Amino acid sequence: MSTDATPSTVLPSAAPGTASPENLTGSQAVVRTLELLGVTDVFGLPGGAILPIYDAIMDSTRIRHILVRHEQGGGHAAEGYAVASNRVGVAMATSGPGATNLVTAVMDAHMDSVPVVFITGQVFSTLMGTDAFQEADIVGITMPITKHSFLVKSVEEIPATIAAAYHIAGTGRPGPVLVDITKDAQQNTAPFVWPPKVDLPGYRPITKAHGKQVLAAAQLLVEAKKPVLYVGGGVIRAKASQELLELAEATGAPVVTTLTARGAFPDTHKQHLGMPGMHGTVPAVLSLQESDLIVSLGARFDDRVTGNTSLFAPNAKIVHVDVDPAEISKIRMADVPIVGDAKDVIVDLTAAFQEASRAQKPDIIEWWTYLNGLREEFPLGYTPTSDGLLAPQYVIQRIGELTGPEGVYTAGVGQHQMWAAQFIKYERPNSWLNSGGAGTMGYSVPAAMGAKVAQPDRTVWAIDGDGCFQMTNQELATCTINDIPIKVAIINNSSLGMVRQWQTLFYDGRYSNTDLNTGHDTVRVPDFVKLAEAYGALGIRVTKEEEVDAAIKLALETNDRPVVIDFVVSADAMVWPMVPQGVSNSYVQYARDHSPSFGGE
Repeated sequence: MSTDATPSTVLPSAAPGTASPENLTGSQAVVRTLELLGVTDVFGLPGGAILPIYDAIMDSTRIRHILVRHEQGGGHAAEGYAVASNRVGVAMATSGPGATNLVTAVMDAHMDSVPVVFITGQVFSTLMGTDAFQEADIVGITMPITKHSFLVKSVEEIPATIAAAYHIAGTGRPGPVLVDITKDAQQNTAPFVWPPKVDLPGYRPITKAHGKQVLAAAQLLVEAKKPVLYVGGGVIRAKASQELLELAEATGAPVVTTLTARGAFPDTHKQHLGMPGMHGTVPAVLSLQESDLIVSLGARFDDRVTGNTSLFAPNAKIVHVDVDPAEISKIRMADVPIVGDAKDVIVDLTAAFQEASRAQKPDIIEWWTYLNGLREEFPLGYTPTSDGLLAPQYVIQRIGELTGPEGVYTAGVGQHQMWAAQFIKYERPNSWLNSGGAGTMGYSVPAAMGAKVAQPDRTVWAIDGDGCFQMTNQELATCTINDIPIKVAIINNSSLGMVRQWQTLFYDGRYSNTDLNTGHDTVRVPDFVKLAEAYGALGIRVTKEEEVDAAIKLALETNDRPVVIDFVVSADAMVWPMVPQGVSNSYVQYARDHSPSFGGE
């Protein structure tokens, strides 16, 4: 959608038959603008500087406002809503601490390219800069972690600013946009003019790629002996999964999907090698490392994928497709840079490849022989526990198998996140939500809440750690009160599991400040079952393998309230494979002290 179009072509029309503009307060203008943009759900928490908007939202019959228990939870809920539905999420908070409590969610959305509009109240414009009560320069604070931040001091600016914010958040490379509105702008009145003139000089996202670059990429794909399609979260944001499937099947090339791209390509497809990166499958990691051509689609060569960048894929040419020109060649120099929307580029690339391959047939039979050998030698698996406690991988695998691919799965950050990415089969986009770039503890429960609001007919699981769960579990109250029946699986190893794993491997087992006392043979503070019941949820504890399926089935059958299952798992379980930080991906370890042998190294 071009931003130099007239506003009437960018924005929906107001109701017909209005003779002259209606006089509205700024707060009424906020609500009316959101309604006209098609917003139906908002997550937030009121306070003094945003009270006028909260007063106005009471009169809306088209917007459901969900009162969260903490602003960070509201921000993550808006993210979960956006990722599960491919719509723009909206979260609101008051000034000062209300706004700063949103910052973690703003940064999280920025890192993972999630379209969210954050609306905050600000003190009166006459008080700004005086250290007034609950004043914080939230525009200044969030400027490095938003696509754009707006400060609105005039009631007349409100419709155009919110419309612009919504447009910026959802176009090009999606991301968070903050709109900070002073209290006097909310209280004053002005004629409500719709559609407003949205003037965004310089903001013109490129969606259509340069044809010459696409032809060059197609020729490289035809000539490559060891190609890989390296798929990032941008493919999901571009709604390009079907187009990706057609490209993959046309080229026959192996596909790897990053942590944020799980579900962009079906896990059960024969060309899918799994997830690359620090905890990726051995075939996925080594396919990138030993390739002669990497076609990067909406991915950004994150350090968790590349390992030591200077040693990453030393023999590979790079085709880098991204809608954000700033990402191309930022980390790895692209031989063929392609700026454009992934959906459009993939369609063009598939057609160009089919044309180029008429004259020269690709030959990747030996490459597939090698990769299939890796798949056979290094299948994804886990070692049974030796302490009699549950294997967390088994628990998560059964959640996926009993729920199925139509479910939505969110995760916090750490070991349980990696196991959820590894051991659940993702067959469709928008089924896996996690905090990839920021690694935010506390993401899972509120993100699941937002996803369930966006997709009420789907089963939504929050797969959480006992550490992450304690960051934002207060949103269970929001779920209970608002009839949002999510399922929470706490993978309770009684510790900050991923930190503990690093302490085991790299700090001689010196477990400094990672024991949480929530699990087996501890004081169980808190008792997660009692906590669930206090929040009006069904609480279940599972300690034996034979109890796992029954507990999951009971959770799946319970839809009148949230469910929390405390799965008491072994603290010694680790995430494998693993590439230690700072080394070449060639040194991927399949299990502890076990690396693949290859190529004379």
